[in-house]
Amino acid sequence: MRILVVDDQELVLLSLEKCLTDLGYEVMTSKSIEEGISKYDSYAPNLVLVDIDLPECTGDKRVDNHQASNRSGLDILKYIKKDLGHKTPVLILSGNIDEDIIEKGFALGASDYLKKPLSLNEIGIRVKRLIGNSNCTHVIHKKKFIQNTIVGVVIPCYNEEKRLLSEEFNNFVKSNLGYHLCFVNNGSSDNTLALLYDLKKKNEGRISVYDCKENVGKAEAVRLGMLKLAMQQQFDYIGFLDVDLSTNFQDFGTLVDTIKNSNYKVVSGSRISRMGATIEEKASGTIISKITNFIIRKKLGMDFKDTQCCAKIMTKDVVEDTFQTRFLTDGLFDVEIFMRIKKKYGLEKAKSLLCEKPLNRWIHLDGSKLSFKDSFKILGQIGQIALHYK
Repeated sequence: MRILVVDDQELVLLSLEKCLTDLGYEVMTSKSIEEGISKYDSYAPNLVLVDIDLPECTGDKRVDNHQASNRSGLDILKYIKKDLGHKTPVLILSGNIDEDIIEKGFALGASDYLKKPLSLNEIGIRVKRLIGNSNCTHVIHKKKFIQNTIVGVVIPCYNEEKRLLSEEFNNFVKSNLGYHLCFVNNGSSDNTLALLYDLKKKNEGRISVYDCKENVGKAEAVRLGMLKLAMQQQFDYIGFLDVDLSTNFQDFGTLVDTIKNSNYKVVSGSRISRMGATIEEKASGTIISKITNFIIRKKLGMDFKDTQCCAKIMTKDVVEDTFQTRFLTDGLFDVEIFMRIKKKYGLEKAKSLLCEKPLNRWIHLDGSKLSFKDSFKILGQIGQIALHYK
């Protein structure tokens, strides 16, 4: 039994391909309307799974009667059912809950409809109902879902051979099908790069590695990784996280849930205790830390209590607008992100687009606390930022 799956998001394709292959079906994938039609013609599948929300494509004369702005995965359905008159069952997938679109799909001859997030178990059941069992007796034991949003996460690494939590990252991407992790090797001199490539090999498509041949600083490593992911169409949101997982994936997931259920463009983690003080303030207890935080808030014009937590998620357009040029500083590039957003949108609009979300858990690791000398260095960097972004 042959199945053609058409979806523009690579992570969705990977998950569906593995699920259906494990069930014993032959699977071909496509990322666009044009390619999907071409593969249908050459592959002659027994079933087609197609996402309604496909990107616009050009160059295929068989669907050029549609206006580009109105094109969707339904064009493939129309081509199969109306233009060719084939009876091949078509299962449409989408996060789109517009009843008119769903009704149009069934009017064109869709056999079934599934709304994202997609249960792999349910997909297996629906496929078997439409085209019957394969010769495989494989059963999906764990309940896994393909989310309706795809998230890219940049993780900068420098000499992390002894701290790289490979098993945690490996387990996370296998159980969270809507995430892609991009590790940026920041000129490591130990065995970090080899470990990262091993992780990638075990999770092809779900983990990628960007290799900086020399140490370019954490800010630049994050910037390069964010821009790399922004070039890929599949991501709805892009963020960054520390490799030591001082902020864990559960808390990062809370940031993702916050941004996708709101109109915010940036959601930033905050290490705020229930008493309202930052973890950094409680750990150091120094006046200089409180002064630093006060000055940053004044320069931003926003009441952010923890601008430097390395756990943030944002929309792709923010990445494209604010990460194009190198940051002035390495330790305060988070502050620069906010300053660039403020400069682009204006203070009042920026306030409505930025959200500070308290974290439930944060680990203070040895060596992460700022020294007295570092605190004065940061004050100098704040002055540099204030002059540049005035």
